[in-house]
This record gives sequence, C-alpha cells and structure tokens, in this order.
Amino acid sequence: METQQVKAYGTTAVEEPLHEITITRRTVQPHDVEFEILYCGICHSDLHQIKGDFGAFPPPIVPGHEILGRVTAVGAHVKNFKIGDLAGVGCIVDSCGHCEYCEDGIEQFCDEGVTFSFNSPDKISGGHTFGGFSKTYVCNERYVLKMPAFENLAAAAPLLCAGITVYSPLKHWGAGPGKKVGVLGIGGLGHMAIKIAKAMGAEVVVFTTSPSKVEDAKRLGADEAVLSSDAEAMAKYNRKLHFIVDTVSAKHDVNVYLNLLRHDGTVVLVGLPPEPLEIGAFNVVSGRRSFAGSNIGGIAETQEMLDFCFEHNITAESEIINIQDINKAFERLEKGDVKYRFVIDMASLEK
Repeated sequence: METQQVKAYGTTAVEEPLHEITITRRTVQPHDVEFEILYCGICHSDLHQIKGDFGAFPPPIVPGHEILGRVTAVGAHVKNFKIGDLAGVGCIVDSCGHCEYCEDGIEQFCDEGVTFSFNSPDKISGGHTFGGFSKTYVCNERYVLKMPAFENLAAAAPLLCAGITVYSPLKHWGAGPGKKVGVLGIGGLGHMAIKIAKAMGAEVVVFTTSPSKVEDAKRLGADEAVLSSDAEAMAKYNRKLHFIVDTVSAKHDVNVYLNLLRHDGTVVLVGLPPEPLEIGAFNVVSGRRSFAGSNIGGIAETQEMLDFCFEHNITAESEIINIQDINKAFERLEKGDVKYRFVIDMASLEK
C-alpha cells in the first residue's frame, strides 16, 4: 500500500507537550475519501488520552476526533462524495460491518471492536490511527459524514463528538414535550445538551457547581438553573425529573441526582470519569430508577444529528485557536477555563 507523509501535531510520551511531527497516512483506496482538515474540535477525552488516563499508548499519538474538512480526493468506488464537498469524521472510522450492531447502525457497539479516529489499531494500514490535529484525513466513505453548510463551520466541528454524545441519549430516552430533562455540568457536552434538548421540546433544568454558569445556562436556553451546592434549591427537584444527562468527566456523587428522578427515571452518564463511581442500592431500587451510560452514536444517527442541528441552527459555543496554542488550550481545558469548546483552525498548521 502506498503511503504519504502528512504534517501533524502530536506527542510521544505522557505529559510531553504536543509538537509538530510528521505522520504516515495511506493514499486513497477505492472506497476512501480524503479531505483537507479545516477545523478540529478539542474534546476532554483528547486530554484524557494524552495524559494516559485510559492506559499507555503507542507513540506517537495525534489526537482529534471532531474533524471537519473539504474533500480533495475520492476512490474509484466512492458514491456519496465528490471533490469540493464538505465532510466530517467523528469518533468512528472502522468496524466489522457485519455483526448485528453494525447492521443495526450502532457501530459504536461493534462485536469485533470499533476503530476510533485516533490511537486505535489500524486494520487497513497497520500501526495505529492518527487523529485530526493534522493536515489531511483519509477514511472509508462508510464512516464519513456529509457536513451541512453551517454558517459557522468552525463551531459545527464539535457536533461530531459533543453533539452526537448528547443527541443519542436524549433521543433514546425520549426527550421531548412534556419531559423534564436535567443536564449535569455545563461544559463542552453540557452546553450542547441544553441546546439540543430544548430544540427537541423538553423542559431543561441545569445543575452546576459554578455560580458564574447559572445565568449562562439560561442564556443557552435552559428553563431553570440550579447551583448544586444549594441544598434548599436542590430539594425542590426531588422526584421531579424524567431523565438526567450527566456530562461530568471527574469523580462526583451521582446519588444526589438519582434522588431527583421520578419513578422509572434514568441518570445517563456520558462523561468519562477516570475513577469508578459508587451507586447506593436504595437510590435505584426506590422508584425503580436507573443509572445508565451512553457512548457517542452510530454513523446514521450522527448524520441525523448533523441535519437536526443544521435545521435548528445549533452549533457549539467555540473559541477558535491556532494549532501552535494547543498546549495552552489543554491546560485551560483541564481547569475548565473555556466556554465551551476549543476549535483549532487547521490553516494555522501551515504557519
């Protein structure tokens, strides 16, 4: 297989700053789409990966899985893309394609294991996959999304992970008119959950540990916002919520929020705390409540989400940065100092 050398930003060791490197990508195969990356969002899981929170990684690691670009080449058998089209790649770039989950369009649960945009074994090229902090991306068209022509393309990049991560559980658990939906945490995921849940017609209540974000939650569209340290305010929501999206990626007490659920209500975790969370038995058996999780979404559902967000004019609240500022951005992300998603202008890679 022929390969090409591509400029990227990556790291070769835990805690090492990201820096400019050269990676190898395959040239376009018959079913491949290649695109120049215009924008790439920065996700909290990128930070977990480069810090080694999910285990050791094979060097180098090039993060980035909210990848938006313009098609520059297509393989001979590609049917759905042409040169010049807008395209996106999210978390998934390969799966077995034939298990029951792949056939049902929920490739994220593939029996043989999904291939992620970066830091996954690459079944086609060998080695491991490299993410969107790079000049170009090459992917089988089955896993490439058709990006609508959002007015603010940069702000649409985070939809490819943050958007689908909250859209999928909101849809699955029936967020809509007559439902009171809680959103725990206002960050990259939480602020998208507010916007999407409101567009679905739900009543949205936000819970935050940050006083400064109470008013901001209302600006984003929340009907109500509660400081979680205010016991009296929290008590008003006991047994009131149908469903809570938990976006927190740090250790926290989920039992507090289980008690806010109506009977048959569910707290759904979409954040990725590196430490285990404890669940009190009586907090779930009382009221037949559930604590569940959700992991991104399949390719078809991700396309559905993009079209939904385009229809409702939903994009991420974004701060655009140059790739040369990536390490500073990661430091700020770790401190929660961003409202609410960093997006890299990948044209800066050529500076």
